Amino acid sequence: MTLAPPSSSAPNPDDLLVLLAVARTGRFTAAADSLGLNHTTVARRISALEKALDGRVLSRTVGGWVLTELGMRAFTAAENVESAVTLLKGTGGQPGQLSGVVRMSATDGFSAYIAAPAVAALQRTHPQLRVEVVTVTRRALQHRSGLDIEVVVGEPQVHRAEAVRLGHYRLGMYASRAYLAEKGTPTTVAELTRHPLVYFVDSMLLVDDLDAPHRLVPSMQASLSSTNVFVHVEATRAGAGIGFLPCFMGDRHPDLIRLLPAEFNEQLQYWMVLRTESLHQPAVATVVDALRRQVDSFRAALHGRPPLP
Repeated sequence: MTLAPPSSSAPNPDDLLVLLAVARTGRFTAAADSLGLNHTTVARRISALEKALDGRVLSRTVGGWVLTELGMRAFTAAENVESAVTLLKGTGGQPGQLSGVVRMSATDGFSAYIAAPAVAALQRTHPQLRVEVVTVTRRALQHRSGLDIEVVVGEPQVHRAEAVRLGHYRLGMYASRAYLAEKGTPTTVAELTRHPLVYFVDSMLLVDDLDAPHRLVPSMQASLSSTNVFVHVEATRAGAGIGFLPCFMGDRHPDLIRLLPAEFNEQLQYWMVLRTESLHQPAVATVVDALRRQVDSFRAALHGRPPLP
């Protein structure tokens, strides 16, 4: 990237491209890395842009830098500059192919069974597209600098972002056949409560909607707890206790049996949170569309297999 001296009469297009990188990553250091510059140069270019526009384009928050109202207008102009540069330089790929990095966070199960196959299918058409997935179970962030997409459980309360409901999934109580052969099969809620629970670490559970076991069966004592739902599944299969599992994960293992489905049929919602500036990126918009299609195709599994008579 060649940086021309800033103009006193109009914003420097290179400065606009620097703003684009900062807005997408939320950090000067990350923007510098993506542009092949250093942190000081990025800060100087932003200062030059603000001087040319006679106003602040970025505001600092706990989670990183976010666009001001003036910055949003500059961001739109920067996207037009980026599109023009891309058109002139060419991408080296086939017409219509996407490139770049899309960064998202999602729960473990969503990442494995929805995000991974959706992205893999996209990359067959767009091999230059890269997607980075951070697996985490938490509330939506108020300052999501560096993330284009968040997938969370439960309706989020967010500002300066768009929240979209993807669909719902069900959770139920599961135990392994070997465990039930040894310990007996509970046929009532009272009998179930005498068994140990496999679920999230209570002190580290950050999503209120996932607190169902403490509401439904508060007397169940934890046996093995983890922040990772795949650990819940494998611990349940190994006989550590009765697991409260997403049905789309529990149902895929024939050695697991769902218990008392009428009493334990919790329904939770997946929501997608999108940064306003990220929605303008074709790569992000395409990944969002792919995630929605994958949720639709996976809907039967998310709702759970009907229990055996």
